[in-house]
Amino acid sequence: MNDTDTITTAVIDDDMSGVTDDHDDNHDDWHDAGHDDGHGHATTGDYVKIAIILAVITGIEVFTYFESVLDWGAALVPSLIVMMILKFYLVAMWFMHLKYDNKIFKQLFVTGLVLAVVVYLLTLTAFEFWSNPANPFA
Repeated sequence: MNDTDTITTAVIDDDMSGVTDDHDDNHDDWHDAGHDDGHGHATTGDYVKIAIILAVITGIEVFTYFESVLDWGAALVPSLIVMMILKFYLVAMWFMHLKYDNKIFKQLFVTGLVLAVVVYLLTLTAFEFWSNPANPFA
């Protein structure tokens, strides 16, 4: 190995360490920019609790199909809408990590949810779902 190889190796090593350090610093800045300060992330136990809650709500939704056991009557559609909203909220806040993300993302999802429910209810109203005599839930 001659002197030129030694100098070239030293220059490459110095350049690589500088690039690596800059990358790590920029990554930390980029990562911190999207999160609110002072909030931790959910634990595995939190995710298990939310999964159990979602399973229970899904079980109740499935149970509504068995009219021979319990007749929900006019409360069926409103209760299903409430369960739908609750499940959407839990999934978006916990599993999509919006609970710990910037507030603008949370506001965008809530706005989308409200818009979707309003459009759904208007569609049901346009098809006279609420007052149709053939509708067993009216």
